[in-house]
Amino acid sequence: MAPTIFKTSIIATTLMFLLLNSSSEAAIQCSDVVKDLSPCGSYLIKGGNPPSNCCAGITTLASAASTAADRKAACGCIQTLAKSIQLSTSAAAALPGLCNINLPFTISTGMDCSKIN
Repeated sequence: MAPTIFKTSIIATTLMFLLLNSSSEAAIQCSDVVKDLSPCGSYLIKGGNPPSNCCAGITTLASAASTAADRKAACGCIQTLAKSIQLSTSAAAALPGLCNINLPFTISTGMDCSKIN
């Protein structure tokens, strides 16, 4: 009976460790990324000029992604989002420049988020 309790304790401790590590690595959530980029939806599909609330959103996102873990998480969320819409790659690539913001990655479906620091 004791070995079963010991195994259960190890499993519970391991799960708690994984949950604590995964939640502490990145503070930014995909829901935050979607909220920040939602005003950019039409621009990212059709191009043109991004609306001011789009630039405000991407500025908020850039500020929120202050750690490498946050930037990687944001990148992954953006990549998933980009794959779910008919993304204009030229509009997406131009967005940071048009909003006068620096992002540590490009907005595209082909981003390699693992290379973000």
